[in-house]
Amino acid sequence: MDAEEDSFIRLPSPGSLEDGFPEVTPEQVQQQIECYKVGIFLAKDEMNRLRQEKQVLKKELEEVKKRVLWEDPVMMLPALPEKKMVFKGLVTNKDNMNKLMLTPLIRYPLLGGSALITFEKAEVAQRIIEAKEHVVELSYGEDLEELDRCRVRVQAAPVDILLPSALEIGLTRSSRTILVSDLPSLAIPEEALLDKLELFFSKTKNGGGEVESREFLDDSGQVVLTFAEDGVAEPLIARGHIQVLIGKGRYELKISPCVSGDITNLQFQPSRCPRTVLLSGIPDVLGEEPMRDALEIHFQKASRGGGEVDALAYVPVGQYGVAVFTEDAG
Repeated sequence: MDAEEDSFIRLPSPGSLEDGFPEVTPEQVQQQIECYKVGIFLAKDEMNRLRQEKQVLKKELEEVKKRVLWEDPVMMLPALPEKKMVFKGLVTNKDNMNKLMLTPLIRYPLLGGSALITFEKAEVAQRIIEAKEHVVELSYGEDLEELDRCRVRVQAAPVDILLPSALEIGLTRSSRTILVSDLPSLAIPEEALLDKLELFFSKTKNGGGEVESREFLDDSGQVVLTFAEDGVAEPLIARGHIQVLIGKGRYELKISPCVSGDITNLQFQPSRCPRTVLLSGIPDVLGEEPMRDALEIHFQKASRGGGEVDALAYVPVGQYGVAVFTEDAG
């Protein structure tokens, strides 16, 4: 083989480039540029269309969330959690034997770009709701030119919630559990006291049996003991009281039955908050604290139909909050 056949790279001759690539005229280059411009324009137009479609879908999603939260009372009123309670009173009136007074805590979903404002007077809230739309000044100052002022439009609406109107609870008495009360106030840890109670009530000579579990009830000073077998709890409950040796002292403790309750019927009725207004459509143009201040300044002015503000909660765009309503003592 000669030197040319042994080489790995062969350089083309000066005229071969012109033969391999067709000559491009300025008109063709301009035509390609125009094609690229059209492509870029179409891509931008499609991006704008998708952005608008995203906003529409976002609004539809918010409406669905509102509808689901309203139609599902459990979502709007998760105020009935599992809770252990101790009944310390005496039933003397048969008419009140099956009545239970509840103080509901209503959790109200608050979407981004909205606020809840509670006025001291209900008539102020009513005026704000009747106006429906309000122009809120975000930049204050007497020396500001008209072009320097910033305003936003927000919508005002009433706040409707669901309140429980009827509640029925089915009670079941446990056959293996007792409630131990009248415990002494001793300077020992709770676990140590539980150990002493378990040790006492696990002995058959004390009328007990094997203890399956023990638990302190929160903020009540009561202890729940569950035995491993049936037939142990009932005789202890029948005795009512029992003397227990704890440390160097002997204390008389009260033994009561334990019951578990399940909600068998829960009914609701709609109710409107008289002093609270829902503001929506608040754009993301200020920080959370400045926007809250601007809303409060605007709606506390009597010249704009407002009045003294009792509370205000604001959730910026892109976030989600939950407002908790309690019983209005005023």
